[in-house]
Amino acid sequence: MISSTPSAVTTKMANAIRALSMDAVQKANSGHPGAPMGMAEIAVALWAGHYRHNPANPKWINRDRFVLSNGHGSMLHYSLLHLTGYDLSMDEIRNFRQLHSKTAGHPEVHVTPGVETTTGPLGQGITNAVGMALAEKLLAAEFNQDGVNVVDHRTYAFMGDGCLMEGISHEACSLAGTLQLNKLTAFWDDNGISIDGHVEGWFTDDTPKRFEAYGWNVIRAVDGHDVAAVNRAIAAAKTSDKPTLICCRTVIGKGSPNMQGTHNVHGAALGDKEIAAVRANIDWAYPPFEVPADVYSAWDAKANGAKLEAEWNATFQQYSQQFPQQAAELTRRMKGDLPANFDEVLQNAIAACVEKKENIATRKASQNAIQAFAPSLPEFLGGSADLTGSNLTNWKECVAVRANQAGNHINYGVREFGMSAIMNGIALHGGYIPFGATFLTFSDYSRNAIRMAALMKIRTLFVFTHDSIGLGEDGPTHQSVEHISSMRLIPNLDNWRPCDTVESAAAWGFAVKRNDGPSTLIFSRQNLPYQERSTQQIADISRGGYILQDVADAKAVLIATGSEIELAVKAAAELAQQGIAVRIVSMPCTDVFDRQDVAYKMAVLGKGLPRVAIEAGVSDIWYKYVGLEGAVVGIDTFGESAPAGVLFKYFGFTVENVVAKVNAVLA
Repeated sequence: MISSTPSAVTTKMANAIRALSMDAVQKANSGHPGAPMGMAEIAVALWAGHYRHNPANPKWINRDRFVLSNGHGSMLHYSLLHLTGYDLSMDEIRNFRQLHSKTAGHPEVHVTPGVETTTGPLGQGITNAVGMALAEKLLAAEFNQDGVNVVDHRTYAFMGDGCLMEGISHEACSLAGTLQLNKLTAFWDDNGISIDGHVEGWFTDDTPKRFEAYGWNVIRAVDGHDVAAVNRAIAAAKTSDKPTLICCRTVIGKGSPNMQGTHNVHGAALGDKEIAAVRANIDWAYPPFEVPADVYSAWDAKANGAKLEAEWNATFQQYSQQFPQQAAELTRRMKGDLPANFDEVLQNAIAACVEKKENIATRKASQNAIQAFAPSLPEFLGGSADLTGSNLTNWKECVAVRANQAGNHINYGVREFGMSAIMNGIALHGGYIPFGATFLTFSDYSRNAIRMAALMKIRTLFVFTHDSIGLGEDGPTHQSVEHISSMRLIPNLDNWRPCDTVESAAAWGFAVKRNDGPSTLIFSRQNLPYQERSTQQIADISRGGYILQDVADAKAVLIATGSEIELAVKAAAELAQQGIAVRIVSMPCTDVFDRQDVAYKMAVLGKGLPRVAIEAGVSDIWYKYVGLEGAVVGIDTFGESAPAGVLFKYFGFTVENVVAKVNAVLA
């Protein structure tokens, strides 16, 4: 253990991080050497003394989780992974920030073995870590039995001043303190420097007091360059019943004789001359990308990692014998597999909608779907950003998560961004399918976390209600106009806007089944009518767009989503009275529809038929479906404050306007 390792050895271990980091940044002529060089001793104390992991199996269930929230310092993480024995070769270190290397500019999960989350935007890493620690706590409460602890690990996060300046860190760390996530330990790299220079001109918070106010255990004034001092702080953190912040005073770029302690070392290569000076200053007599055997030996975690996992495997074998059902369930959930009967559950939920034929708001249809799925999906972990009664993301049997109470529904408070990134951390940890809700207009607050979920290809479900001007009197601040189209621009994100109970249940089912990316589920405040469908039409919902109503001699096509399907149906009836037959296409998910083959898309949209799209949002996106010769009934201004019915009429969402648009494209 690090407590008995001679200081000369730990110094050399830290200097290996410094050397690899500065050399990789220099070769790439791009990157951030300051944080890795300044946090090297903190990394030695944690990774060589406390961090429980197995480099040979980065996905070991009971491993500790490590998050580099200040992700620009990625060479710190890559150095640790390489030195401790992960499948990250020196060639990959040399290829830092190069195309298709495993050493991207910021750590990326699923790209680099041992990286737990993609940390680019500051503040999201610590927030992901809160989600991971929360997932561990809830899983432990659910699965540990009579002293046989199969879920028992810790979450560690490194973060800098930038993470603490970002508002999301306030949201997440406040909730972490409230929920007493005592297995979360964060290290503050208190070096007083950001890109613009010394931070006292713009960041004078009393950070320790701030975290104490959150309900954290705060260990102040730790010398971040003293391995033994950091080691003692970590040991103390493990005894606390609160999350812990370890305040590590460091010098950015430590070891660089002419640049350390300044912003010049933060985000640029040091240059050959200064690198030579660093080598002399830290007594590192080795060429670039060379690490001596004794340093590799000191860092090597493979044998200890194998031992740790073997011990856990023995515990899990005992657990499996005593509690076979729980063992199988934990294994399934950590793999991300759904229950074997989920397709049957989904089909039964849809069949119930067909039988009831309810005319209800799709937010209520969403709650009905949650209620139908939850008994068969113990991994469901729901929540809302202080709008549970409006978003309807609770269900009859759900139990609220509290500091002293495990459950499956989280009151996130008014923390939309924090909620979204915490859910990402939960999804990354494994064992749960997280979903959380707010009003659609507040998706702006959540947007970057949604983008990160899409980048990471994780199963996070973002629920948004009150989806348009249909929410009425709250006015333009709360009326979503551009939001759905904006989210449709995010790669690898499926956005579902269903029109009734059947599409709502189906959308939930498809989002749950999708294991290669996140989904948004977008629902109305107002009641919407049930639409009749054949069995084939119900099956075709899975393709994102399908023919809802058709006639043999259709002269035009109406395309709509969500609440505007009702308008399309009424307009089609009026057009029929005028002798104009039209097809109605429901397109609850343009993203899925766009992935269909050309033959299917043309069969649905009708080759050569004039098209009119209807959606209570910005019109631009719909021209790729209707073409320049088609028309869109949309909203390209902000909304107004008035009852919903008044607003729909005011903005042209009327049968008369749709009929006029169809006549215009047929002219």
